[in-house]
Amino acid sequence: MDSSVLLYKKNGENGMQTVIMEQELTSFGVGYTSKGNQMKWCQNEAWYKADGFGYESLAESVVSRLLRCSTIGNFVSYEPVRIQYGEKEYRGCRSLNFKKEQEEIITLERLSRQYTGFGLAKELGRIADVKQRIQYTVELVETITGLENFGQYLCQMIEMDAFFLNEDRHTNNMAVLYDVGNGEYRLCPFFDMGLSLFADTKEAYPINQDYEMCRKKIVAKPFCRDFDEQLDAVNELYGYQLHFHRTLGELLQELNDLQEDYDAEEWKRVEETLRNQARKYQYMFNI
Repeated sequence: MDSSVLLYKKNGENGMQTVIMEQELTSFGVGYTSKGNQMKWCQNEAWYKADGFGYESLAESVVSRLLRCSTIGNFVSYEPVRIQYGEKEYRGCRSLNFKKEQEEIITLERLSRQYTGFGLAKELGRIADVKQRIQYTVELVETITGLENFGQYLCQMIEMDAFFLNEDRHTNNMAVLYDVGNGEYRLCPFFDMGLSLFADTKEAYPINQDYEMCRKKIVAKPFCRDFDEQLDAVNELYGYQLHFHRTLGELLQELNDLQEDYDAEEWKRVEETLRNQARKYQYMFNI
């Protein structure tokens, strides 16, 4: 990102930038959580989100940093920033606008409603088997959009959600991009992983709760309530897609500079979660 087009001030040599937000609050449409909207702005072709539940900006930054060292190539990169809006300052994150000029984001919920008359969540509720729910979604999207390999794309999404414990993969948080000029669709980069790694310390996962307690409480989406059941079904259908090119220890070194910007308890929670998840899914790593 070219810092010359952004209005910011630095908080010390290595700390977060503080971005002076001159734009009004805006709605991203699909960039919201099932728990409610975050505060969002668009300025100089970048999107900004303020933390609303805990350390969402840390989760976004950690996920995108680790995905850089993986087989996943189509994702949105986030970096932590402080956002000065009016008289208040918020902790948050920044990402580049990934839409082209004539593109719009079409959620799978909206896509299904336009094509079938029913939202995808309602349609999935009519199907009992997890694997059949996944197949229905893939066939629906490929039929409407003409996109190929949506199954592999969806597999990558579910693998990421399982590893990073993303509790927010509802059908309004899955999308494709539509070019209104030429009528063509393309796969949307993976975005909005802020409610991963038990980031919601305000409501769901108080910071004093350990990994095991949080793990028992978390619920997956959108095909069933269990991450591993979704994962097993999608891997059986479309193989294994997500692999990290480095060991977890090496990957954690990539995150060292993030520690100074967050509370020690928050960083401890993130590191503990990553270590436990890496033990659970050892096959995803170089060991």
